[in-house]
Amino acid sequence: MEKGTSSRASSGSSYEVFLNFRGVDTRHGFTDFLYHGMVGAGILVFRDSESLHVGAEIGVELLQAIENSKIYIPIFSANYASSCWCLRELAYMVKCTLKSNRNKEILPIFLDVEPVDVKLKTNLYKQTLSKHQEMFCSEAESWQKALIVVGKIKGWNLKKDESQVDLIQSVIKAVLVKLNVRYKNVTEHLVGVDDRVEAIIKMLDVESDDVKFLAIHGMGGVGKTTLTKVVFNRLSSRFQGCNFLSDVRESSERHGLVHLQKQLLSKFLDRCYVDQISEVDHGIDMIKRVLHNKKVLIVLDDVDENKQMKKLAEKGNWFGYGSRIIITTRYKSVLMIDREATSEGPIKCANVLTYEVEEMEFCHALELFSRHAFRRDSPPDDYVDLSEKVVSTLGKLPLALEVTGSSLSSRSKEFWVDTLKKLEKAPSMEVQKTLMITYERLDDAQRQVFLDITCFFVNEDKTYPCYMWEDCEYHPYNAIEILSHMSLIKIKDDNTFWMHDQVRDSEGQSFVKRISKNLTSVAGCGIIKKP
Repeated sequence: MEKGTSSRASSGSSYEVFLNFRGVDTRHGFTDFLYHGMVGAGILVFRDSESLHVGAEIGVELLQAIENSKIYIPIFSANYASSCWCLRELAYMVKCTLKSNRNKEILPIFLDVEPVDVKLKTNLYKQTLSKHQEMFCSEAESWQKALIVVGKIKGWNLKKDESQVDLIQSVIKAVLVKLNVRYKNVTEHLVGVDDRVEAIIKMLDVESDDVKFLAIHGMGGVGKTTLTKVVFNRLSSRFQGCNFLSDVRESSERHGLVHLQKQLLSKFLDRCYVDQISEVDHGIDMIKRVLHNKKVLIVLDDVDENKQMKKLAEKGNWFGYGSRIIITTRYKSVLMIDREATSEGPIKCANVLTYEVEEMEFCHALELFSRHAFRRDSPPDDYVDLSEKVVSTLGKLPLALEVTGSSLSSRSKEFWVDTLKKLEKAPSMEVQKTLMITYERLDDAQRQVFLDITCFFVNEDKTYPCYMWEDCEYHPYNAIEILSHMSLIKIKDDNTFWMHDQVRDSEGQSFVKRISKNLTSVAGCGIIKKP
């Protein structure tokens, strides 16, 4: 293998794994098998050729290979410390991991040595390092620190009488899992999320061995997915495997539940095994078999039906101890988790938690709007009044603030005034489209109750209209519960109806003409007369 070559990449490319090893000890044995095993699994590997090093400093090409790699695997053999090049690479890898925070990781393999040897608590490496000190005084101290740091990292410890094949497979599997942890892209304009993120992380309590389910719910456009992405990015490195399934509702409608099951398992299994799933029950069996002993973080984004939960994550004992399943939904009732023990093993208690995402505080809403409209944290002096009116009209809904703010960026004041007048009548089409998804899930009776509330009963006591809806056989208590669970309305402490302005305008105003022609419930019951 020539210096600076890799499985599929050329110099300067991004690598996934950088192998650091003493060539004389392991090149034609363990390292060679590990390298080819990773290449066969589709991993981009950089394997350096120590014999071709010239000079006393690491070359630019090698520095780039280390910097561009995501995972470092030092292979500690008996004579590892005798190689200055191994130690130089190791010191630079430690430097890169500290500099990049959590984006890089060191996974050590202790081959015929013990971690205590690498931590310099025995003479195996300690004596060799003392000799280096005489010749490389300035560098030896950094080598010593790097060995001690990496020696403390949990890795793989291979004994002489153990199978190298099993260890190599374990390493490859672990690397694949870590490479499949994809950090979710989040908008650069994050405002007012820190406290919410901390609250959710506290609820999830990742140190607990219980299996926990968390439903993050709220109306459409309130920022559930963005909040969940931030939490996912913060916690993903603390699990054996992670997966973020976006747009479960849409994917289920377009492609079916088997497709979703394959998506879920694609981060934990090779494609050839995933593709064997042909029907839903087979997919459930595969999920349980593959994930029951793994500590996983799984996000199911935009779940809208209970059957999706039943086919993807119905029970706590489908997943390993300490797993966390996060669901974003507009419907609080979608999370129905079976907590019963089965014959498959001991109970893995599924703690079911809920977190409601409410509208933003006004100061945060104004800041978010300003970032999209002006690319700054607050509006210019001559736009303060207009901006505050727009934010108030939008009801502090993140989606509406982002869409409208972007549409007003670099526009004239006259354009702003006209837009404000339009917003006072109805939200933008993009916001309406998002909010209408929920409305379209209602049956006819529930829609009629909702429209009556929209047009007549916001901030009104619910007692009187419930009598009316009972006479119309609209089953009002069932309808009100459904509307509450779908985040379309709330019942305030004083027993009155509350509805977000954006919901009221999007779902209500779109039907005003139809309602005015045929107010079936209210007019039909004789409460008011048809216009």
